[in-house]
Parts: sequence; C-alpha cells; structure tokens
Amino acid sequence: MRLTSLGQVPADLRPGYDPAAHGVGIVHLGLGAFHKAHQAALTDLALASSGGDWRILGVSLRSPKASGELHPQNGLYTLIEKGAEGTTARVIGAIADAVCSADDPEPVLAAMAAEATKIVSLTVTEKAYGLDRAAQGCDPSHPAVAADLATPHAPQGVLGLLTEALRRRHEAGLAPFTVLCCDNLPENGVLLRGAVVDFARRLDPALSEWIAKEVAFPSTMVDRITPAATGATLAEAATLLGCEDLAAVETERFFQWVVEDSFPLGRPDWEAAGVIFTDDVSAFEAMKLRMLNGTHSMLANAGFHAGDAHVRDVMADAPLATLVRRHLAAAAATLPPIEGIDTGAYAEALLRRFENPAIAHETFQIAMDGSEKMPQRIFAAIPDARRADLPVRAFAFATAAWLRHVSGRTHDCAPYDLRDPIADRLHALAAEQDAAGIVAGLRRTEILPPAVARDDGFWSEVTGILAPMLSQPMTDVIAREAARASGA
Repeated sequence: MRLTSLGQVPADLRPGYDPAAHGVGIVHLGLGAFHKAHQAALTDLALASSGGDWRILGVSLRSPKASGELHPQNGLYTLIEKGAEGTTARVIGAIADAVCSADDPEPVLAAMAAEATKIVSLTVTEKAYGLDRAAQGCDPSHPAVAADLATPHAPQGVLGLLTEALRRRHEAGLAPFTVLCCDNLPENGVLLRGAVVDFARRLDPALSEWIAKEVAFPSTMVDRITPAATGATLAEAATLLGCEDLAAVETERFFQWVVEDSFPLGRPDWEAAGVIFTDDVSAFEAMKLRMLNGTHSMLANAGFHAGDAHVRDVMADAPLATLVRRHLAAAAATLPPIEGIDTGAYAEALLRRFENPAIAHETFQIAMDGSEKMPQRIFAAIPDARRADLPVRAFAFATAAWLRHVSGRTHDCAPYDLRDPIADRLHALAAEQDAAGIVAGLRRTEILPPAVARDDGFWSEVTGILAPMLSQPMTDVIAREAARASGA
C-alpha cells in the first residue's frame, strides 16, 4: 500500500496543520531532493506556526521521475533527518501537487500566472539557467535559451518560463510574483534578474523594462547536505509509516537559509522555521561558498581518487582530513568579518557535519560540474588571499585535484565519467597532456577570472602538485601534502 493520505501516517509523524486548509501560493521549479529537504520542509514548519496559503506546486522541468513519485502521493513524503545523535522523521504536507513541464508547459505557466501565486522559487542548478556571467545577462547560445527565444509562448527552459508567466501577469494587470533563486550562485538574485531582463529584452523591450522595474529577485544562501535517496531511504520510510513512500528523502539535521527580505506580495513565516532575513546576503554567501562548498569540492575530487566513496570516509582518512582542516582555515582567512558569526565555530560545525556517520554523501556526486563550481568556490578566494598576503597552497591543491579528475587518468582508479557541462572541452584540454600542458590550457579558458589566470606563482604551485597526481596514487600525494601541511 502506497502513501496517499495523512490517515495512513502515525499521528506523531503528521504535519502540525491540515494541509487541505491552505492554498497554493508558491510554484517551485526544480523538484528534487534538495528542495524537499530544504525549502519545502521549512515552508512546512512555517505553515504549522502561522498558516497562510503558502503550499507549493512542485515542477519537474525535464525528467518526470520526481513528479511521478509525488503526484500519486498527493504531494506527501517523508523527511528523514539523520545525525550522530540519532534519526528523526516527519511527513511533509507543504507540497500540494507535483507536475512535469517537459511535455506540456501550459499547466505550469497557468499556475505561475495565477493571481494566487506570490512566489516562484527555483533549485535547478547553474547549468539549467543559461546565464552569461560576464555580461550579467542570458546566453543566447544555451540550448534552452535559444529554443525559448524561438518559441517564447511555449517555453521549456527556466528563463522562458519565468518571462512568459510574467508577460501573462502583466497583460492581465496583475502584480508580478517574486522570483526566489535558491541555487548555489554568488548574488543569485542579481544574476537571475539580469538574465530574465536580458531574455525579455530580446523579445519585448517594454516587458523587459517592466520586469526590471517591478519584479523582486531577492538573493539567498542555502545550505543542507542532502544525498540522493536510496533503496535504504525508502525502506526506512516504509518501516516508519507502515506503507510505501517512493518520494522519501533523507538529509542532515543542520540547515541554513539566509534570504534578502524583498517579497512585495508577502511570504510564509519562514522566521518561525529558523530562516535568517538580512539586507545583505553576500557575506553569508561567500562564507558558505568558500568554506563549505570549496572544501567539499577539494575533498570530493581528492577523496574520490583516494578511494573514499563518501564524505564521511574522507573524514576517517587522517591525511585527507588534515587537508580538509587546512582548506577550511585558508578559506576563512579570506573572508571579511560577519557580525555575529565566528568562522572558527562555523568550521568546527562543518567538520562535525562532514563526519556525520548517518549521511552517505558521495564524493563522485559532489565532484560533478566542476567547471561551474570552481570559479566561485576556489578561484574567487585567490585574489583576496593575495591582497592579504596569505598563502594559496590550499587553493592550489584543490585546483590540482580538480584537474586530476578532469584528466580522466585511471592509473589509481577504475574508469569513470566526467560529468560536467563542458566535459568534451575539458577532455580535449587534458588529453595526452602533462601537468604543465593541462595548466597552460586551463589558463587560456574563460573559466578563470583574469587576475587568477595571470597569477604565475599560483599556477606554478598547481603544476607542481598536479604532476605526481597524474601518475602516482592519490593516496601517496595526499600523504605528502598532509605532512607538509602539518609541518612534518
């Protein structure tokens, strides 16, 4: 028997409100495990605290898998939170329904354009947007952007859906919804605003001007480690509920959500769930990107090739754990002070999260899409380190570990796929090259900020670290680097 109603759920696992008594006020694009563990779970707490018509219509943009799991369950699913101190669970009622826009975008557009919708939120990953970072606009060569510019009234991509829905609201004389980006991008609201305004300008300059003037794009910072659900996740949910839940998700107990408070049509009482509202997200964002995400990228690229399948395995690998601590300290040293935040305490909290024995977060998964992650997680810190006359060895090691992953070498591991939006270009860059050749090729790409590309001293360190990684076991390279970091 499959989960379809709260009547099947033990009383102590049910939401603290009647979901049927609350209408939909949010459309969420990018219905995945992270959204279910983060925004939907926190909205669930806000509904329990203060009510309101803030339930969510979840939208799968490409694969119908997520919507196919949730729709038959009337949006219900089990959230399993795991920590060293134990496991807790509850059923989330914040998602009212789930649909897939891939075959027919019209129901999604109609929901976004409906007057009841106050917020459209997104977790789609950077590659889905079609951003042109340098121009602060959209990339017309991106497949989804190009297709939606050609058929703007039947869009499939993110920018096309947002623009068409806003156009419909404008024509109907309705106030625009707030666009809430929840992806790991620096100044994500600013970036998405520029892309939507640029996309609309290419179709209708007047609409573009209205969007630029009237639509709120608050920036956010999100944080919660959420591994992909496994058979064990579903089995645990079934044991807890006494029925089958194909949409169950597991996550850590920790979460953080920092949001710029700009919601002209209102928002849920997210403060009641522990959300931080601020006028400036950027400092929190830089802390998270450099300390959590940057360290994650380093340990994932190095750990995968050292045979550490999960983050918790990395932390049980003493030499690599030493480099994790070094990277956290190096990243923290590049940050400006944040009122009320102790970066040393934050680093210790991150170490405990990485060590969490109950969370199986795969290093190979974290290593995906490195070309999009490295600029803000690693490369952005280097100019700040140089200005403060700080060592950059930790960032050089992280860069070398990524390039070793890009190389595709199998001298110390089984063959693997390089999962990256520019995998073909990266393979070409690394093919048959030695460390110096790979580094020289990377320095000619647009992936690097100009100041970093020109930093000869940094790239000399990267080359020196990368060279043995290309032919020797990663475990040996890590051991030598850890000894150096420890002063041994």
